[in-house]
Amino acid sequence: MVRLLTHQTKSLKRPARLFLIAIVIDGIAISNWQLFFNFYILERGFSKEYLGLVNAMPSVAALIFGIPLGVLSDRLGRKISMIIGAGINIGCMVFQLLLSSPTLILLAAFIGGLAAMLFYISQAPFMMKASDKDNRALLFSLSYGLWTISGAVGNLFAGQLPDLFAKILQVPARDAAAYQAVLLVSVAISILTLIPLIFLHEERSYEQNGMNAEKTSIWNLLIQPFTLKLALPNLIIGFGAAVLMPYMNVFFLDKFALPDQKLGILFSLLALLTGLGSIIGPKIADLLGGKIKAVVLTQLSSVLFLVILGYSPILIFASISFLFRGVLMNMAVPLYHAFAMEHVDEQHYGALNSILELNWQMGWAIGPYISGVIQARYGFNPLFAMTSLLYATATVVVWFLFRKSDKKDSE
Repeated sequence: MVRLLTHQTKSLKRPARLFLIAIVIDGIAISNWQLFFNFYILERGFSKEYLGLVNAMPSVAALIFGIPLGVLSDRLGRKISMIIGAGINIGCMVFQLLLSSPTLILLAAFIGGLAAMLFYISQAPFMMKASDKDNRALLFSLSYGLWTISGAVGNLFAGQLPDLFAKILQVPARDAAAYQAVLLVSVAISILTLIPLIFLHEERSYEQNGMNAEKTSIWNLLIQPFTLKLALPNLIIGFGAAVLMPYMNVFFLDKFALPDQKLGILFSLLALLTGLGSIIGPKIADLLGGKIKAVVLTQLSSVLFLVILGYSPILIFASISFLFRGVLMNMAVPLYHAFAMEHVDEQHYGALNSILELNWQMGWAIGPYISGVIQARYGFNPLFAMTSLLYATATVVVWFLFRKSDKKDSE
């Protein structure tokens, strides 16, 4: 596997390789954060409904300011946008851990969501410029794959930390103070993400500042039928993911009483396998004769495992289904984004990525809170049914909207 990655990355330019280093560091840090932030909030005595609000804040921010952030990314350039976004988000992570006011925690989550979106929506346009037609799918898949593989390392590492800090701080393993210490480690790792970003060289073939930026009207792009078609599946899948995926750690804890160390191992395996799956995604697309065919096949297959995961009473079956579902569903993500970017002009890269992210965030703006309410009253069963139906619907929509474009691209 190492030889394969080394051979593949040789075709990438230095900016692309530096970008991948930043992605790896970010993956380690964010996986730590996602694994234990929910537990930290709950152990501080907040309700699941409040946790839902905190998880929804970044998406609410992205929903309100998503389009202006896309325009800002086009004007500032991708490098500056990623540095500013990552830096501000890191500061907001610190505030969420140190503040005690529920209102201020929500505000920090909101501002952090703005910054995180600026960081993430600038990545796909940067990758378009840092690659060519021959290695573009490779860079998109490596970016997503290495992010999740590094997340495997992060989860495995983080899974050992609550017990360690509990002993150091002389508190119970599931104490808020132990989780806070783990999350502060995540913040420290996040700071390292800025180093490779600072040394990036961004190539520009058009003017991104001043009046010329005004001509790249996001509204003209937004009203184009093909853009609306690209955004629709993201909207459906985004809501399906928002009501369930942020709480998978809570699901395994509630249903199977899975301890932190085993939870860390399970999420590490998911991240590792998802990363490997993303890297081979372009090969699958080549074998099937198009990116959309690969997207549809992998996403539909994932729905079956999602159903088994949600309703199996046996831990081993639920765990295996959790892994297969994650690999198959996430394998499609970089392929779909690469397909989308190939169908707009360069000056609209940031705008299109903003639109796609905006539609994804619409579901995340309300989904986590709705999920918290449903969990408190009915448990997880309705959520698994809802997400399975939405995923299947979105996949069918992708096929009917883009199968003809997929054929043209493969010719």
